[in-house]
Amino acid sequence: MNKTEETGSWFSRLIEGEMKDDMEINQRVMGTAILVLGVLGVLFFVAHQTGSTGFFTETFGTLEMLLLYGYFVYVIVSGTLYGLFGRKHLSRHFDVFGGLFFAAVANIWLLVVFPFEFTYFADVLPDFLRFLVQWISNDIAQVLLVLGIIWHLGGEVIMTVMYLGVRKARARTLQNV
Repeated sequence: MNKTEETGSWFSRLIEGEMKDDMEINQRVMGTAILVLGVLGVLFFVAHQTGSTGFFTETFGTLEMLLLYGYFVYVIVSGTLYGLFGRKHLSRHFDVFGGLFFAAVANIWLLVVFPFEFTYFADVLPDFLRFLVQWISNDIAQVLLVLGIIWHLGGEVIMTVMYLGVRKARARTLQNV
């Protein structure tokens, strides 16, 4: 067997596994964890915004607010579809197209504008939890944002390839019926 056949068979097995709509319990737990973290993220940033802590700078306008909270809505919806409903195919379109928008557009825009002052990032937490995030400076946050953009874009490539592969395999299955 040559390398091309091995790659093709590996990819074929991967696509075959993805055609099943049911999710394993560990995937559902991860989806639920993503949902919970998304909700906590929204509450964290809403506390900063309503408390006027100084975390959001003057450049945090309506567009930046929509992009930041839109990202969390994307995370919450994706986590809900995976964790609560346990169905991959419900979220496939949303993951591919929504993820691309938020990875490529929202996060890049927030990196360019960077409407945050991380000196105040820990201010909304109780005193005993502040040490968890107090070390994050603007520079570290920007590096983390760049890593997040790279992570999301890489994930988008994988999700798009999987989406197209599953779509093609499903079309073949329907033709054979």
